[in-house]
Amino acid sequence: MKRAVCSGSFDPVTNGHIDIFKRASLMFDELIICVFNNVAKQPFLPVTRRVELIRESVSDLPNVRVDSFSGLITEYMLAHDAHIIVRGVRSVKDLEYEQNEAYMVRHLEPAVDTVFLLTRPEYSFVSSSGIRELLHFGGEIHGLVPDNVEQAIKDM
Repeated sequence: MKRAVCSGSFDPVTNGHIDIFKRASLMFDELIICVFNNVAKQPFLPVTRRVELIRESVSDLPNVRVDSFSGLITEYMLAHDAHIIVRGVRSVKDLEYEQNEAYMVRHLEPAVDTVFLLTRPEYSFVSSSGIRELLHFGGEIHGLVPDNVEQAIKDM
């Protein structure tokens, strides 16, 4: 069974993330979306809420499950018998960052490899930090995040 992991903070999850999840789910027998708390950032939504929202957003994908973790991604991968990390890439800047991350993962665990999926052009400008900034200044996020995420944010 080919099991892949797509990890990130997803704070909040965007339509760009959902597109990557959908496309990756077609490539692997199982895709695990792992939500983590980025200690370098102040969280917008608690990890448990992010997991709930992502589960709702991908409920139509039968081979996808959502989990959370803290610690090294390589430890999670080995514990779940997964050997492929899926990462979405929007730009050359993203690729440079993700390439270094992939090299570090490979250094820590040679059996784990990384697959990069290019973001669709219509999502190339969408990021979780951009969504948070829009919200801070009262901007419109409709169409940038799943409907359930938009509603959850309105309900905050």
